Amino acid sequence: MATLSSTHCRSYSPLPSSSCASSSSSSCSKLGHRQRVSVSSVPKRCLAVKVYCVQSQTSSAGRMQDVGVGAMATTATPIENETPFKKLKDGLLSVPSSVEYNEAVAFDINEKEPAVSITVVGASGDLAKKKIFPALFALFYEDCLPKHFTVYGYARSKMTDAELRNMVSKTLTCRIDKRENCSEKMEQFLKRCFYHSGQYDSQENFAELDKKLKEREGGRVSNRLFYLSIPPNIFIDSVRCASLSASSGNGWTRVIVEKPFGRDSESSAALTKALKQYLEEDQIFRIDHYLGKELVENLSVLRFSNLIFEPLWSRQYIRNVQLIFSEDFGTEGRGGYFDNYGIIRDIMQNHLLQILALFAMETPVSLAAEDIRNEKVKVLRSMRPLQLENVVVGQYKSHTKGGVTYPAYTDDNTVPKDSLTPTFAAAALFIDNARWDGVPFLMKAGKALQTKRAEIRVQFRHVPGNLYNRNFGTDLDRATNELVIRVQPDEAIYLKINNKVPGLGMRLDRSNLNLHYAARYSKEIPDAYERLLLDAIEGERRLFIRSDELDAAWALFTPLLKELEEKKIIPEYYPHGSRGPVGAHYLAARYNVRWGDFGADQ
Repeated sequence: MATLSSTHCRSYSPLPSSSCASSSSSSCSKLGHRQRVSVSSVPKRCLAVKVYCVQSQTSSAGRMQDVGVGAMATTATPIENETPFKKLKDGLLSVPSSVEYNEAVAFDINEKEPAVSITVVGASGDLAKKKIFPALFALFYEDCLPKHFTVYGYARSKMTDAELRNMVSKTLTCRIDKRENCSEKMEQFLKRCFYHSGQYDSQENFAELDKKLKEREGGRVSNRLFYLSIPPNIFIDSVRCASLSASSGNGWTRVIVEKPFGRDSESSAALTKALKQYLEEDQIFRIDHYLGKELVENLSVLRFSNLIFEPLWSRQYIRNVQLIFSEDFGTEGRGGYFDNYGIIRDIMQNHLLQILALFAMETPVSLAAEDIRNEKVKVLRSMRPLQLENVVVGQYKSHTKGGVTYPAYTDDNTVPKDSLTPTFAAAALFIDNARWDGVPFLMKAGKALQTKRAEIRVQFRHVPGNLYNRNFGTDLDRATNELVIRVQPDEAIYLKINNKVPGLGMRLDRSNLNLHYAARYSKEIPDAYERLLLDAIEGERRLFIRSDELDAAWALFTPLLKELEEKKIIPEYYPHGSRGPVGAHYLAARYNVRWGDFGADQ
């Protein structure tokens, strides 16, 4: 059975379909866990008709059932000498003719196209207003959402449907293109948006939401997506109430969980254990929006579909890899949240480590979600736990420049004056496997720095016996090739090469082979949340984090975080708007590395 999705919005190669399940309730609940497939890829013997698997009233622990669209079908062997539509057995038809099969599927789609209900829990918060609702509108604008969809906002704030629509309308833009039907599309989208006020720990309030969802679903198969845009301390209460009172009875139910996923290994494991009291693992979509960024998703394409890169992707040719994240502003009112986590938990343990895992993984068996995530887990488990000697932490201080005084981190009213929380961190990590043995992976992340950027820099080894060494003098780093993948802003991929300057002499120059996205592609790059929301609706888990990935990631950073806090390590102070602590340069120099973002031709 296929999950039906917009084919004009994006295209995928069909993934192999699993065989039909038995008619038991437990098997039926697993149908929704399959990979997304196209209608044409469904085996003819597995055509589902109007037979639905209804959630058992006695299901254990009140778990949400992630049941596929149209629910359940059992395996049947095609019967010879039978005409199509003559036999109906266990919800399956034997259809030997592909033409008749396609006609039957089309008939069933038109009659029983499912409804998708998207509930944004925490709808009055900044993330919902600035990212989630605009991303949903962008998907609607591009005709990527299912025909029968409804968006519900859920929060404690008292609000009417009209007030929600007014709030949402202020953040919607037709940035995708300038077609004349923008205002018309916006009006159509807002008519699909509704609001329900309730407490996050109230089963009664979620039951009221369930009634409203059923009214909008109009008796169709109901698929429900809950986006938890709320603080982590109320995740479990909301999931429990949604599970017991508002989960789908005949379709799939999925939950998107925002970071932070705990503060360390213990709290993360406790959160996962609590979520799994009400959800199956493949109903949990742990979102890291950096994995939805265009250049991060392009990383595996660049490596695995270009012969010139894959043979070089190892310790034999790569001298070091740098993952750099910097923001040119401070906490700006988020100090209360940030002080509880710090830059290591907020950026390094998730965003940068996920990019590292994608960069360093072995070639997966296929592009299926589990195959990719399996390889990422192998990388994380091969890494050495971080040592304090391989880490530098910093905190920005006040600085006056051009007559303007920029505040220190502790000047934020929501931050304790004696806070030691790092706003900057640099670390050297190592992967102990055959491909990457001895190659330093340098991470750097900070706030209130000179520039805003996120990039991956791959510095290659020096050319052995280089004939032109004398042209570079003693600075051999100038002769080093470097591949730069700029994730944001101004997305680009460029390769630094050595080149002869035109003229009669032999003067060498460092030049860039540059793929600048804005110059090469006229279409604006979608926001990461658009891609990840569409993936969650379609059941594509490739860009979401699995629980064992999370465990492996926390295992790397938890010992370091505990040591920093127990020893009360004082961060190195750096001026607001500077390049960061000097200690970061010494850390890189220890491994004979120079940070690539400080070069004259960066």
